[in-house]
Amino acid sequence: MANAWKHDRAKSAIDARIKDVEKVTVVDYTRDTSLTSIPTNKAYRVDGVHLYIDIVNFEDMLWSTDFEGETCHKRALRFLNLHYRAVHRILSDADAIRVDFHNQRLHAVVTKPYGEDAADDRVNRAVAIAKLIADVLAETGDDDEKIPNAKVRVGIDTGKTLAVNNGRNGNREPLFLGRPANIAAKLASNNKTVGIYLSNEAREAIGLDTTDDPAKSKMTDEEIKKCEDEAKLGLKKDSIVADWRKDNEKNPIGAFSFTRATPPLKNLDITVLTPGNSRRMEMVSVYADVDNFTAYVNSHIDNDPEDVVRCLHVIRAELDRVLSSDFSGRRIRFIGDCIHGHILEGTAHTTDTDETVSTAVLCAGGLRSSFNLTLERLEANGVDTDDLGLAIGFEFGPGAISRLGMQGSRVRCSTGRSVLASENEQKRCNGIQTAIGQTAYDDGPASVRKLFGSSRRLSNLTYDVALDALAAEDDAVAKAARASLYAASSPAIVKAAETPFRPYAKIG
Repeated sequence: MANAWKHDRAKSAIDARIKDVEKVTVVDYTRDTSLTSIPTNKAYRVDGVHLYIDIVNFEDMLWSTDFEGETCHKRALRFLNLHYRAVHRILSDADAIRVDFHNQRLHAVVTKPYGEDAADDRVNRAVAIAKLIADVLAETGDDDEKIPNAKVRVGIDTGKTLAVNNGRNGNREPLFLGRPANIAAKLASNNKTVGIYLSNEAREAIGLDTTDDPAKSKMTDEEIKKCEDEAKLGLKKDSIVADWRKDNEKNPIGAFSFTRATPPLKNLDITVLTPGNSRRMEMVSVYADVDNFTAYVNSHIDNDPEDVVRCLHVIRAELDRVLSSDFSGRRIRFIGDCIHGHILEGTAHTTDTDETVSTAVLCAGGLRSSFNLTLERLEANGVDTDDLGLAIGFEFGPGAISRLGMQGSRVRCSTGRSVLASENEQKRCNGIQTAIGQTAYDDGPASVRKLFGSSRRLSNLTYDVALDALAAEDDAVAKAARASLYAASSPAIVKAAETPFRPYAKIG
């Protein structure tokens, strides 16, 4: 059966998810509570400090060879695995919450000591943890495998967020929504200069002057030392590194070994992957990010946080359904209000590039159509959606999927040049735009190049627009998808649907 998006099917799925969150409970997070199994219709209001740690020399691993073959992917995965293990140990010993490892980006939250009057103590503790991580990762490379030490840039912000569970069907993950998580991420990722950078809210909490540009105001050694003295973590770099080395000797990472995944990718069981049982193939990487969601959370977190939970649950459940059910793709993870996944068409032995790229275009259209329909249905059910948008980017190329970290606590990882490129494509879009990467544009079918034009970016690319535009250029995937829509109701229309016609799309 062809991959296709259908309005009625999407509407039924969206309405079912809206029913999941008719009643929502929001409570304050004031004591040790597992955040890995929060019910769908519940959220915790968490007053905490968010750390984002960006490993700024990760891309060097992916570009350590001219050709993107197995060697650079093995180096990249081993690089991440070594450093994930070290950070996991630090966060556990420092009683911080590990939220996620996402390629070169690590997210953690410090919630202790609890209470609004303890913000200074939490910031001091977060800075001390960040300094310890930076010092440890400066010694956790592997010369024998040409794996360098990690260089890190840390962003820290403090304030209230909503903790929800954003995963589904065995892939449940904690997620923190709100300004502190977003600001910390931006401070960490918007520059390659290493160091620790505090938001003005975090600076004020520990008595530092505010600054016009926090992203360029690196903490001094004296400021960091004062935080370390106040925090009294009781952890030493040398003992952490020694324990890390012992653990690696006792539980060696092992060699990375790749096989291909057989389409459809939605059947890939990521939970069984290990370094020695990883997957690697040419595929499309797609990022779809909800635009303006941080502003939306900020405007609703105090007075109607329930709507935030409803919006997030319904939007992301529908995006996940479109990717995995309508287009047979595989979600890797939700990253805040963003979904990252892959699309693959072909056989167990080869990737069909044209078919994969065309399917990705239709999938991008389906994501936008479902997103627009979701906002419409939420508003019809009395849920404010403000001016939310969806920015979509995708790229084609070799990618590796595995799980990394400590045994019993492994995290999913998908990496490759196309993964980084697809995120960059998404970042150059606003809430109504879709962008295609250069390789997907060059290697995909002519129908896709004609649709996107030289800017490789389109506004309002819904499913119908994408389907009609590709079908008009005799795109086999689009023609099959359009025929499948009509086949069930009227076989006679199938033949008529094969007649080309030329719709339009606004070039952004």
